[in-house]
Amino acid sequence: MKVLNDSLATFEREIQPVLREPVALAFAMLQPLLFLVLFGPLLDSMPGMEGNAWEWFVPGVIVMLALFGTSPSGANLLSEIHTGSYERTLVSPAARSALLIGRTAKEAAILLGQAVLITLGALLFIDVDFDLLGILAGLVLLMLFGLGVGALSNALALAVNRRDYLFIVVQQTLLFPLLLLSGMLLPMERGPDWLKLLADINPVSYIVDAERALFVGDFESSSVAWGLLSGIGIAGVGLALGMRGMKRAGV
Repeated sequence: MKVLNDSLATFEREIQPVLREPVALAFAMLQPLLFLVLFGPLLDSMPGMEGNAWEWFVPGVIVMLALFGTSPSGANLLSEIHTGSYERTLVSPAARSALLIGRTAKEAAILLGQAVLITLGALLFIDVDFDLLGILAGLVLLMLFGLGVGALSNALALAVNRRDYLFIVVQQTLLFPLLLLSGMLLPMERGPDWLKLLADINPVSYIVDAERALFVGDFESSSVAWGLLSGIGIAGVGLALGMRGMKRAGV
């Protein structure tokens, strides 16, 4: 209960500055709609795109939002380290693990809002046939994935130890291969064999495939099981590394 209470207190502390900036929050929520408006129409005429291109594209976009939205989480932590506010939280009676959980939960909450917005936009304005229960399951998997990525980002921030440039280099170097090799924007089936092999070892690709299966209600697809295992693995590794970094901070 102490970890839960401390996590909720940390979440409230982290989310309040976001809520005080409604303009920035509005732009963050509107950003995903730009992908639908500016990129989505290109898929209708793409060769080899089978079935409804929008049903293939929308789940990929929300996973992309998870990567772009939660992977910079560690930058906020670095800012607090430089200003000294992070050290003050370390001497508080709050559990170290709660400091990580509450911080990453804030990123996941914003991600959830973006995902709901883009899904509603697709349902209202685009010809898609999504399954309601599948959408809910997909959002749960997305939150699990977002928590893992956010925790990994915070673990990286603690590991680089005030070297902001190193955080940016590592984060950007890992982000784009994970994005491009996951098949979020373009089908990997049309690529060469060596590219398919790299996609097969990319854990994010299993999240994308699972989201696409869930959104159309295909719960029996093997992609769902693999995506769930990938999400649990990413969350488990991220939280383990993040908590280890939090516990060792200031020692």
